[in-house]
Amino acid sequence: MASNTTWNEKTAGSEVAKAFADQIKGRNVVITGVAPNGIGQTTASAIASHGPAHLILASRTKEKLEKAASELRSTYPGVDIQTVILDLGAQASIRKAAVEITAIIPKLDVLINNAGAVLMTRQLTAEGIEMQFGANHVGHFLFTKQLLPLLEAAARDGPEAGATRIINLSSQGHRCSPMRFHDYNIEGKEVPDEEKPPALPPTFTRQNEDGYLPIVAYGQSKTANILFSLSLQQKLKSRGITAFAVHPGSINTELSRDQDPEMAEAMSKTANYWKTLDEGSAPTLVAALDPALNACNELFVSDCQVAEPMPWAKNLEFAEKLWKLSEELIGEKFEL
Repeated sequence: MASNTTWNEKTAGSEVAKAFADQIKGRNVVITGVAPNGIGQTTASAIASHGPAHLILASRTKEKLEKAASELRSTYPGVDIQTVILDLGAQASIRKAAVEITAIIPKLDVLINNAGAVLMTRQLTAEGIEMQFGANHVGHFLFTKQLLPLLEAAARDGPEAGATRIINLSSQGHRCSPMRFHDYNIEGKEVPDEEKPPALPPTFTRQNEDGYLPIVAYGQSKTANILFSLSLQQKLKSRGITAFAVHPGSINTELSRDQDPEMAEAMSKTANYWKTLDEGSAPTLVAALDPALNACNELFVSDCQVAEPMPWAKNLEFAEKLWKLSEELIGEKFEL
């Protein structure tokens, strides 16, 4: 249970950060996917306002990243804010970014895997992996692996077990598909019933001419974010590190720029409440900072409270299967 049971979908991230200011001051934080007018920058701003030792922003587009960092430095001149180029669709870039971060900080208290892709057409990573799964999950799997020594160093010096956190931004979009282990690249291969999507609105099951199912692909990647968090909890608890998956809520951001009018209209009907960026950052900050979650008995945070994901997203067997597939896709073991 979260510390504040009255927080909800309208709670501002700035309010959450203020409440947990002592969990921020003097600590090191890395956030992926930071750009102007995005949830990553809003999350970074809330954290910067309470004096972290180092705040490292990692994102793909240099111009957008530097603009976001410049705005934050101007507002918080006393905070060490640094940038690292990170392309989650290219494993060489991920490894390079991790090396650069390791040269900046000796330990990492909070890793927020915020970056994400929402695509309506088939795209592939540099390694030939379907991009939504490849960037949203596989890229962050490798990035987290590379930064694990820094997280372990923080946990050894941390105030208490569970204060060192890994946060993976998922969404309620995980309801659109389980993990498709037999067809993770969305190539039209036959999958067993347990890997098939549930009944969805026709627009969400719309298939492109090349057989690509964009919303199913997105749903799979968001399920993967939760299963990854579950595995991290199971494997890292003894080291004082925990992980959570987060649903930020429905927010109008650049992530929806690839949607056509029909898809945009269908998506709009899924939200009961459209959040501001400040409100959208709040669940991430609860998951990253709330000391009440140190025991890591929960997995998924939505509207600033713990919530239940779909059964397929909290299945330990599926989580281990995804872990092994992810190791294959990065070409090495994530040994713990």
